[in-house]
Amino acid sequence: MTAATPPSPAAPSAIRDLPSWLLGRAAARGRALVADALAEQGLKMWHHVVLCAVSDLEPVAQADLVRSVRLDPKDMVGVLNDLQEAGLVERSPDPGDRRKNAVTITEAGRTLVGTCAAAARAANDELLAALSAAERELFTDLLRRVAGVAAGSAQDG
Repeated sequence: MTAATPPSPAAPSAIRDLPSWLLGRAAARGRALVADALAEQGLKMWHHVVLCAVSDLEPVAQADLVRSVRLDPKDMVGVLNDLQEAGLVERSPDPGDRRKNAVTITEAGRTLVGTCAAAARAANDELLAALSAAERELFTDLLRRVAGVAAGSAQDG
């Protein structure tokens, strides 16, 4: 058993079979597995989320980035400071509006996004190891439907 899956007491009988309870437990386990995989690459979860968003949206105004990932603006400043200090993103005045910062990803950041994507896929493979390939595909489709997110959608529910 990995550090991401510590033993836990059984859920109370009134909730242990509720889909919402089970989804929450599965999500917590998945987040822990991915967080561990990202930590091996030197990233925290929010750093990874923001770095991926910058990669997708660049150049992106800092305020638009806040809205995109739904992170508190004060927290975004700290995450961007960390990413910039690590040489993964750059902030510069937005040419269209010099009152705004434009955020872009560096080559090192782009490389790390690819490395972390592979690590996150491996963590998800571990999460879904009990399912066959067909079951994984069905499970993912069902989760999208429950979450109200279309396949390939940028929407996060």
